[in-house]
Amino acid sequence: MTIPEVFFIDLLTIVGLFVIISMSLNLEFGYAGVPNFGKLLAVAGGAFFVGAVPGRIMMFILSPGSGLDFVQNNIEAVMLLNQVFASDALASIIYLVFSLVGAAVAGGVLGYVASYPAIRLRGDYLAITLLAMAEILRVIADNWPEFIGGSMGVRIPDPFRWVGGETRALAVAVTILAVVAIVFVYLELVLRSPLGRALRAMRDEELSAEVYGKDVARLRTKTLMVGCAIAAVGGALYSFLTASVSARDFNRVTHTFWPWVMVIVGGAGNNVGALVGAGIFVTLRKFITFYKSYFEPFVPFDVVWLEYLLLGLALIVVLLYRPEGLVPERPTKTLRRKELLEIAERVRSEASSK
Repeated sequence: MTIPEVFFIDLLTIVGLFVIISMSLNLEFGYAGVPNFGKLLAVAGGAFFVGAVPGRIMMFILSPGSGLDFVQNNIEAVMLLNQVFASDALASIIYLVFSLVGAAVAGGVLGYVASYPAIRLRGDYLAITLLAMAEILRVIADNWPEFIGGSMGVRIPDPFRWVGGETRALAVAVTILAVVAIVFVYLELVLRSPLGRALRAMRDEELSAEVYGKDVARLRTKTLMVGCAIAAVGGALYSFLTASVSARDFNRVTHTFWPWVMVIVGGAGNNVGALVGAGIFVTLRKFITFYKSYFEPFVPFDVVWLEYLLLGLALIVVLLYRPEGLVPERPTKTLRRKELLEIAERVRSEASSK
């Protein structure tokens, strides 16, 4: 592959990962009004599941008599599994699908745990509590060697090993974009349903939603479970991209604050806005990282901080001039325009005949 092709594939891959995380946050905050500042909890939870469970299960199935512990003998175990995956595409696909489904389940469980404070707390208190829960999970994983290797982390089997060569990067990108499409369609269908309208009602005026018979506590629980499940899939895909899992690869800046910036810039309450925000943010960051050395003679500080400065400035400009985001939320039409016009015409005719 040429350098531009590698750059473009890498860009699409990273954009896809953050689109998944941003859409999950948009479901929680943009539609349901839950300020989930613990996004790291679900993203890291999905990755930690991939690092802790599927490899051990595959070792038990494919090599029960090897006597290798997946964490203690990590390199040998991963090499053994990669040899199997290199020659067996079906086993690789089963491993990949099982890992993603398992990560989604793990994320849903973490979302259910996170829903307990979400039922009782609101606003800043809820945001700080969820942020603390995410940090607790990260600290546990970083200091518990038997889980995912502690601070050293673990390598994981590569489900794209059978593809091989330069095509692997393309296969990873296509897989991630396929998941993006599935998540996008799923969320669009959900949010155009009565459930989606109930979420917006809860976001806009919780008391009114309760008056009309909506179980707000249950809605918040379901929203966090689904949002965390989707974000956990994003974390699992990131682990497969790097073929390793380490608690130190996940932090609140990258996996909590950046998705918030993406949703705010793109436009909350709009899946297209989350997609646009993630695309613009990741693309700008890539270009800043690539070209920042050219600015070194012109800035009075280390160019390492130029990325944060310019991205922060872009966020401030958007908040000042487009506080609703680049793609504002639009009313969801439950009927087609033609049907709405027919109903309006019928109502007008009935009113004029009286």
